[in-house]
Amino acid sequence: MNTQLAKTNGFALKPTNMQEAMQMAEMLAQSNMVPKSYKNQPGDTLVAMMMGSELGLNPIQALQNLAVINGKPSIYGDALLALVQNHPSFGGIEETFDDATKTAICTVWRKGATKHSQKFSQQDAQAAGLWGKTGPWTQYPKRMLAMRARGFALRNQFADALLGLITAEEAQDLPLEEKDITPAASVERVVPQTLGEYPQDQFDSNFVAWEKLIQTGRKTSDEIIATVSTKYQLTDDQTDKIQSVSEQEPA
Repeated sequence: MNTQLAKTNGFALKPTNMQEAMQMAEMLAQSNMVPKSYKNQPGDTLVAMMMGSELGLNPIQALQNLAVINGKPSIYGDALLALVQNHPSFGGIEETFDDATKTAICTVWRKGATKHSQKFSQQDAQAAGLWGKTGPWTQYPKRMLAMRARGFALRNQFADALLGLITAEEAQDLPLEEKDITPAASVERVVPQTLGEYPQDQFDSNFVAWEKLIQTGRKTSDEIIATVSTKYQLTDDQTDKIQSVSEQEPA
């Protein structure tokens, strides 16, 4: 089955600057079409959109296929395969399952290169404390083994396509970190629906420092705007002023 992500020239809005991206993130975060982890979370929504853009996904594809789990961005196994299949060096993939040993095997290769295989078995899952774990490991153990083998194989051979992403299936099994930015389904979080405008006096006092960061190459104007836009709504004049600063060429 071909799992490549569909590409279309139809109604696929893409923001052209950070201001538009933040506005789009706020709108999508308030809709009922996004996963629960992004509902009323414009900051997380914006980060997912930015990560998706790096991977070649439009905003909607990014929100449907990327997940923030235990504070780490991840991607669902089928979308992970789709990204690799779209890579110009993709040669092919073979996935099999040995029922006798309960071992999933994923073999993938780049064009002109040798085949690379990765296995993940029931024994591996038991050693990792996953076998019999409540949830998908109990309900769909065969698929979980296959997703783990697939994730390891694709990351080994196509790191340039995946940019460090791991599968959501794997991320769900990682130990919890001190801070988990994924809201639990049973916890209601009260967040502002709209961001207030950035106070002009505060903007003016901080601009000198931002200007220095941009000119010295430590930050880009878009990175400054992205950081500020998670807390305040920048005016067009404020955005233009930040974007007008350029990195100084070394003497």
